[in-house]
Amino acid sequence: MRSLSLYQQGDSILHKLDPLTKILYIVVALALPSITASVKVSIACIISGLLLITFAKVLKNMVPIVSFSTIVILTIFIIQGMFYYANENVLFTLGPMTFYREGMLYALKIGLRIYNIITSVSLLVLTTRPSDLIEALVRKGLSPKIGYVLSSILQIIPQMTSMMNTITDAQRARGMETEGSLLVRMKAFIPLLGPMVMSSLVGTRERAMALEVRAFSSSRKKTFLNKPMESAQSTIWRVVLLIILIGAVIWRVTS
Repeated sequence: MRSLSLYQQGDSILHKLDPLTKILYIVVALALPSITASVKVSIACIISGLLLITFAKVLKNMVPIVSFSTIVILTIFIIQGMFYYANENVLFTLGPMTFYREGMLYALKIGLRIYNIITSVSLLVLTTRPSDLIEALVRKGLSPKIGYVLSSILQIIPQMTSMMNTITDAQRARGMETEGSLLVRMKAFIPLLGPMVMSSLVGTRERAMALEVRAFSSSRKKTFLNKPMESAQSTIWRVVLLIILIGAVIWRVTS
């Protein structure tokens, strides 16, 4: 059965690492460029994230996200390169369009931050089961209701994609033309909305009933089936990440 999450099965060290340590990595990776205000640090964070993702063997699963984000970043370069309020020095001219050095540098910083967010968050999402992530947060005091909301958010895109594929296959089996020109695809999309909405409502109702059967709304203390994922490796990772973060703060204050 296809998994309804972005998690990719694996046996790497990163897969076995507890989710809270990966969240700490995200915090450190996003904080370092802001603390140091350095493009080099942003690039270093992106490279480290890519190396970790490659080591976990989930790099190919990140490619679609990067491809879509690259299109958005290119538009940022175009807009900021031409219309950034501090533009003064012309960098190059492309036909009727003039790009300025200040705007391109500003767009570069934004682009690097976006790529840094993608690589760090992908490391968590692609190597961590949503259930493990939510369970780790609930163990630390997070409300189970909020945990369920977060779990739903993490799984909503894969669930909708799987549901859409199922409905499309069913409609195609009934003779509906779903492939071809853009006009044909647009005509086929409208009849898919009804079953999509109804299936979502039914699925929501079934999940609500399943939660109540399992005493989800009970006020008694919750117990856990699985053991905590924390280990000596997790402790080492956390210490190293905190040292890096504290070192960056000290460097910023003293510089």
